[in-house]
Amino acid sequence: MAYDGITTAAVAEEMNKELAGGYLSKIIQPEADALLISVKTSDGQKKLLLSAQASLPLVYLTEVTKKAPMTAPNFCMLLRKYIGGGHLIGVQQPGLERVLVLMIERRDEMGDMRLWKLIVEIMGKHSNIILTDADDRIVDAIKHIPSSVSSVREVLPGRTWFIPNTSEKLDPFNLTEKAFQEQVLAKPKPLFKAVYTTLTGISPVMAEELCFRAGLDGGMNAASLTCEQKTVLFQKLCTLMEDVSEKRFSPEMIWRGKQPLEFAAVALTQYKEAKKQSYDSVSSLIEAFYAEKEVQSRIRQKSADLRHIVQTLLERNARTLSLQERQMKDTEKRDKYKLYGELLHTYGYTCEPGADKAEVIDYYTNEPVTIPLEPRLSAMENAGKYFSRYTKLKRTAESLVERIAETRSTMEHLESISTALDMAADERDLTQIRKELADYGYIRTHKNEKKQREAISAPLHFRSSDGFDMYVGKNNYQNEEVSFGIASGEDWWFHAKQMPGSHVIVKTEGKEIPDRTFEEAGRLAAFYSRGKLAPKVEIDYTLKKNLKRPAKAKPGFVVYYTNYSLMAEPDITGIERLN
Repeated sequence: MAYDGITTAAVAEEMNKELAGGYLSKIIQPEADALLISVKTSDGQKKLLLSAQASLPLVYLTEVTKKAPMTAPNFCMLLRKYIGGGHLIGVQQPGLERVLVLMIERRDEMGDMRLWKLIVEIMGKHSNIILTDADDRIVDAIKHIPSSVSSVREVLPGRTWFIPNTSEKLDPFNLTEKAFQEQVLAKPKPLFKAVYTTLTGISPVMAEELCFRAGLDGGMNAASLTCEQKTVLFQKLCTLMEDVSEKRFSPEMIWRGKQPLEFAAVALTQYKEAKKQSYDSVSSLIEAFYAEKEVQSRIRQKSADLRHIVQTLLERNARTLSLQERQMKDTEKRDKYKLYGELLHTYGYTCEPGADKAEVIDYYTNEPVTIPLEPRLSAMENAGKYFSRYTKLKRTAESLVERIAETRSTMEHLESISTALDMAADERDLTQIRKELADYGYIRTHKNEKKQREAISAPLHFRSSDGFDMYVGKNNYQNEEVSFGIASGEDWWFHAKQMPGSHVIVKTEGKEIPDRTFEEAGRLAAFYSRGKLAPKVEIDYTLKKNLKRPAKAKPGFVVYYTNYSLMAEPDITGIERLN
């Protein structure tokens, strides 16, 4: 799943084909590390997404419109000043590097035509978007990299832009067979690893593909190849590079079951038995493959502070529960102290003054019992001391029962919030979760957050194959709304058994629900639960009228004493979503 040099070459080819000659009509910066540029061409308006997100750097053509912030960031304003309205004359890729250079012409304040370069570096955590002049002098970048961060290259206004040669990889376009054998195949490491760690722009997947095309095992030692095998592998590399040079791309995605496994700008022949899906453009392939991953990555970044708070609270409560349970175990000896007191009251007259123990018979079991005594106290005083210990431990046990129940309830609540964070799809979901954390005293809120808290998201709305409306809560407040606001008495309620998850309601409208709708509602409850990654999840379901909300219960917590169960696969493919 790598956005490698070959994919970058395919994107450059597509951009030159679709965008070259157009002019930049609009530039927005929807995220701190991403740009959306609208390019007006002879074929109409087209959009280009540039993302320097550390965990998911991407460049592709898209039809999706993103919302611009109310106030444009400084870098966005600078781009509008220097290249807004400029003509995109072409896109270049240095060698097979994961770098795209957008060449843009625009007249300056004096009316003179000037060349600008918008450079996108797709390099994992080092990804960046940089504007330079024709001489590669940096005007500004979406991420500033001072010398304190990188001793190899500063990315700051006024510095000269260049591609750092830190890995000393070889350019596969200008590679001789002798250099290939001496510098790639002489390394005592797995063959596919020797290829991708030595050649620029070759990902592990593509290295495995080259080995497969050459009829070799990618895991074999590179230094153990015969001369013939070395020649065949080099020829396959040359053929691949020729395809890239001649722009012979065939974008395709490989599926494992219902999940996308890999993608490439060229055919992946190593996956013989897997399902393959071809795409007309590499941009549509990238967008399809990464769409969900990008959303999840963005939300995970934005929810990092909430996740940290919830995890810290869970760990703290887990330690508290462990301590409480140890204390509760210590109180189990209270009945022994009560017995000692009773026996001393009965047999205390037989105890010698100053004795350190009393040998008596337990009249409940007729067994002999040895009672430790405080020699300086009388038998009755020792009995009083034991009754005092019993009373204290009894009060402690009674208190611990409530405190343990409260701690467990808090942990269940926090677990449900943690699951809700996994299901959060946008900023509004996070706002609602933050509100719940604040409402229950887990975090503090400030006055300036009140307006933000008003943006409340709605439960998910699906429609079954048989036409029944189904609603899914993504967090505790939405679960409360689904179960006690949207649902009526004869509607069906679904939830993953004994684990945090969504409440799912099927609106019956007084009709009989067919088995297929029950199965689809169960799949929704399984998918939107902590058991999402399991092969099967047990689902409880019952009529809404059987649900009870316990007194003082936290939102979304219900009890029920009558229910049915079914096993459901956490897969919602084919279920129509309406919002």
